[in-house]
Amino acid sequence: MTSISTPAVDAALNPYQKTRAATLDLISGLGPEDMTPQSMEDASPTKWHIAHVTWFFEEFVLRAFARHYASPDDRFRYLFNSYYVQAGPRHSRPDRGLITRPTQEEVLAYRKHVDGAMVELIKSGEAPLDIIELGCHHEMQHQELILTDLLHLMSCNPLDPTYKVRSSVMPEEPPPTVWLEFDGGIIEMGHAGEGFAFDCEGPLHTTFLQPYRLASRPVTNGDWLSFIEDGGYREARHWLSDGWTQVQKECWEAPLYWRRQGSSWTTYGLCGVQPLNPNAPVSNVSFYEADAYASWAGKRLPTESEWEVAAPVTIQGNFLESGELCPQPCKDTGLAQMWGDVWEWTASAYRPYPGFRAPEGAIGEYNGKFMANQFVLRGGSALTPKLQMRSTYRNFFYPFQRWQMTGLRLAEDAR
Repeated sequence: MTSISTPAVDAALNPYQKTRAATLDLISGLGPEDMTPQSMEDASPTKWHIAHVTWFFEEFVLRAFARHYASPDDRFRYLFNSYYVQAGPRHSRPDRGLITRPTQEEVLAYRKHVDGAMVELIKSGEAPLDIIELGCHHEMQHQELILTDLLHLMSCNPLDPTYKVRSSVMPEEPPPTVWLEFDGGIIEMGHAGEGFAFDCEGPLHTTFLQPYRLASRPVTNGDWLSFIEDGGYREARHWLSDGWTQVQKECWEAPLYWRRQGSSWTTYGLCGVQPLNPNAPVSNVSFYEADAYASWAGKRLPTESEWEVAAPVTIQGNFLESGELCPQPCKDTGLAQMWGDVWEWTASAYRPYPGFRAPEGAIGEYNGKFMANQFVLRGGSALTPKLQMRSTYRNFFYPFQRWQMTGLRLAEDAR
């Protein structure tokens, strides 16, 4: 296959190689014992993530466009498909932790094999650059999932292992919360078609907003302590019915990874057990908890259209690249921490925008078929690659899930 160098080829090859290298950096300190187990159905083993993002490029790029490509093991097509029904049968999701073979070494060899074929195809000028770009953003999503799933797995270990050693620092209190007002009216939202976006981010469309206010910063751990101490988890009056059922079923009494130590609290994270930092944004709360807190505070959650209109144009914040790996206290006045630190729950159901059409084929299963029973989150977290972020980016989870780095910002109607 002939190699060529053009701006288009370079524009695909460089992000591809950087994305793949960043994933390997995340797992550089992990062994087979860390990468194989599965702690719950929602979380996947690290080894599976590594193989799945490789399968994505093999399935949708190499098998379709590389004329002489041969897989090192065709059985991987079954093992590492996630939910793409049109791509064929797949292994049961809850049983991914039972895949002790292939070994970690064999999965990394599979990855290396696919990378070699991908680089050759890209250099030939015959690669589908749009699918490769999608695959890179898909892998960035799994970089975050590798860390959130690993955190959940490590939290099940009584030895409290750490992914990264970092000393706890208690900075000064953040600026006080102020309320910022935004005009209503007819606004445009959604992706306009320039640059990369997932299909669910478009099309650009108009909607109507009433005037509203947003809190200048997310709700903090200290704020959440007041909710707990006021009986927030013991009284049903602020909870949605399904949420209160979940509280009782799961015996929730605090956010995930909070641990009571006598009269105080600690949190468990990728950097180990730390004293609860009251000034950092609260994290690992479900939609149900976020909604209950907002009700308790006499406020509400913002809609995703309110969030998108207010989001600062410049994307700066505590993302994966900062290396902090956990939310940090607010340092800025004005509308702060819209980007990074914690994903912010919105009041908006994850549904298609007017005019949405899923792409044809298995690729069309990426987002559209999940548009039911979930809620939208915005802004990214301390575990999200910054390159993922756009003002239109829509993350989505079920209302009971809280193993992701999810928090909230309050809103209210402007009267």
